[in-house]
Amino acid sequence: MDNTTNPAHDQTPQTSPNGQSAAGQSGNSPAAPTPAPPVPHDRPQGQPAPPVLGAVPPKAAPPRPPSGGWGWKVLSLVLLLVLLSIAVASVGGWAIGLMQSTGGPTRDTSVRLEEVVMEDQGGRDKVAVIDIEGIIFGGLLGGGSSGPVEMVREQLKRAESDHAVKAVLLRIDSPGGEVLASDEINRSLAGFQQRTGKPVVASMGSVAASGGYYVAAPCRWIVANPLTITGSIGVIMHGYNYRGLMNKVGVRPEVYKSGRFKDMLSGDKADEEILPEEREMVQSLVDTTFRRFKEVVAEGRQSSYRLSEDGGRALVDNWEDYVDGRVFSGRQAHDWGFVDELGNFETALDRAKTLAQIDRARIIRYEQPFELGNLFRLFVRTETPAIQVDLGIEFPPIQAGRLYFLFLPGSR
Repeated sequence: MDNTTNPAHDQTPQTSPNGQSAAGQSGNSPAAPTPAPPVPHDRPQGQPAPPVLGAVPPKAAPPRPPSGGWGWKVLSLVLLLVLLSIAVASVGGWAIGLMQSTGGPTRDTSVRLEEVVMEDQGGRDKVAVIDIEGIIFGGLLGGGSSGPVEMVREQLKRAESDHAVKAVLLRIDSPGGEVLASDEINRSLAGFQQRTGKPVVASMGSVAASGGYYVAAPCRWIVANPLTITGSIGVIMHGYNYRGLMNKVGVRPEVYKSGRFKDMLSGDKADEEILPEEREMVQSLVDTTFRRFKEVVAEGRQSSYRLSEDGGRALVDNWEDYVDGRVFSGRQAHDWGFVDELGNFETALDRAKTLAQIDRARIIRYEQPFELGNLFRLFVRTETPAIQVDLGIEFPPIQAGRLYFLFLPGSR
């Protein structure tokens, strides 16, 4: 037997020095799979293992859709609360409207106020600032909130019950308004000073005319800017006669009345239907109210205490010559004795502290806090439906048949 080894039967591959088999070098036989290199056991700790040659990397997981997160949850909660508030407000407004239509209780007559500090000069004493702005009228504002008369009353009550309040500063920027509303504020201010002895100082803004001056008259001291528009001391009753317009469109009124003067001041009467007695009655009413206005001016300005103790200015002898409805500046009002001092808000504040005999004070005001009940009233219409005709004319903001202490620029 031949002991010579047959290379074809040798299963052991010959490895070259560079790590390749002999068969692979000859190219006559298929290459054997290359074994993975050995993993060294002396790899430093923390160093990643080298990649395995020929290994297929794992597929990355598909990206997950973004979740809503807290942002979407908070937004959804806010939207839910808004919708819930609207629903509650609508139901509340409907309930208030139902109570108003059935004569049930509609609101709490008291006014909730909170104290707000405008300026802190130190000390425990206070000076309360009360604002009167715009048209002075009685009743309620739109939405059922308190009107000017009720607001002034409630603020004076707070100032009266607070012993730290030593004076009141009345800041006026108003052309006046209804006679009754102006008179009620006037009486409230006069009564406050008589009961408490606390001085009320009026500070006139850009306009303090007619009813705006009427509410300032009982104040212990009046300060006006030299350019303030004031005066307009008088009474006006305004109305429109639309009978001519009715004749043009073919409308004729049918009136049934219990007495001769029941339709007095009606705007649908022709000139020849207005009786002379009617005109005399209306003019007599205006004249009587005007006399009351002059009495208020005289009582407030000619107060012996104000003149002797405070050194205020007195009315000139012929002051009634200037109360024919004319307007005048703050400087003219000072010259004729209708105001005591020329200045601004700071001037009035210093005067209030002087009259109260205090050096420093906290300047406060009273404000109505937000209440959900006021939001309810925004959804209620309490006005009586009416037909509105746009004639292209801007009428003064007054109602026919009412007396006004009101400065109306452009009226005749």
